[in-house]
Amino acid sequence: MKAKMFAAVALAAALGAGATTAIAHGGATGVVKERMDSMEVLGDAMKELTAMMRGQQDYSAERVRTLAGTIDGHSGEALTKLFPKDSLDHPSEALPAIWSDWDRFSALADQLSTYAQALAAAADNQRPAGSAPGGMMGGGTMQGQGMMHGQGMSGGGMMGGGMMGGGQGPTAEMLAQMPPDGVFFHLADTCSACHQSFRKKQN
Repeated sequence: MKAKMFAAVALAAALGAGATTAIAHGGATGVVKERMDSMEVLGDAMKELTAMMRGQQDYSAERVRTLAGTIDGHSGEALTKLFPKDSLDHPSEALPAIWSDWDRFSALADQLSTYAQALAAAADNQRPAGSAPGGMMGGGTMQGQGMMHGQGMSGGGMMGGGMMGGGQGPTAEMLAQMPPDGVFFHLADTCSACHQSFRKKQN
């Protein structure tokens, strides 16, 4: 389980780090360009949040709220509307699975919004001892707080045993009481689940 926690956050960091180079906008037009621009904004926000949670950048609750607001603004319906059916024109990195499994894709987009709002609400909450340097990798947050309330992880991360798998994930009220590091893990895991299922693998 701990390995999956590391994997989710590592993927979020990689997505952020590669936001400018991996998403080649050359030739993109219309809605494909719009969503690639949106994904770049999301990637940049995740990159900065990851750096703060890992202790690689000074933690700022105000900045966390700003970045969480950015993610919220690019998730939910704002995200799904950028994926009209079969919009796969080059250089889109979207997979057809988005439309064949639209309910799950839409639920993940909404969940991203929920977690972003929760992160903003939790930004001022106390962070566990040992959360920096080393950020959210500390066992106190990741195992004691980040996985509280019994949500499990299987298959594509938390989505397997938690809400998306038919169980009950944490409510917005629960998340708002958690340390920001723990909420960010849920956010990162949602990004991971979405990219693993609905984005072309990078070479």
